[in-house]
This record gives sequence, C-alpha cells and structure tokens, in this order.
Amino acid sequence: MTRDPIAPDDPRMRDYTEPQLAALLGELHRRGRPYGLLWGSASTRETTLDGRILVDFGNAPVSTLLNLLHLLRDLDRNEAWTR
Repeated sequence: MTRDPIAPDDPRMRDYTEPQLAALLGELHRRGRPYGLLWGSASTRETTLDGRILVDFGNAPVSTLLNLLHLLRDLDRNEAWTR
C-alpha cells in the first residue's frame, strides 16, 4: 500500500487522547520488538506543543509514532512504503 507520511502539523494529531496514545505505544512495543526497536521508556507525559500531545522518546510528535507504526505494519504485510 502506498501512503504518504503524516506531517507533524497535521490537524488530526490534535484529536488523540492519552489512552489512545498509550494503546498505540503498546502496539509499537509489540510490533517493534522483533526488529530490535525497543522504547521501554516511551510514554505520554502530558507534554504538548501547539496543542498536540508529544510522545516522550525524544519529545517526538504523535505523527512520528504513527509513521513508525505504519512502517511496521507494512513490514508485517511485506509491503514497501513509498514517498
């Protein structure tokens, strides 16, 4: 499947709640483990930037988390992610 990466300033990033982000981080941990992608300390710490919650693995925006999940999901489906 071809999909464009999500931009950090995408307005949809403002709609995520902490419980939703915690679930996405859990999925990232599960999907990333077989590839050596471990972020045991990744969490939401209620840090916001311009109304968007940041994920605490280097204060990355939610879009980074979602883009990583898209890549890992594509790996599971054995599909390339093109720009």
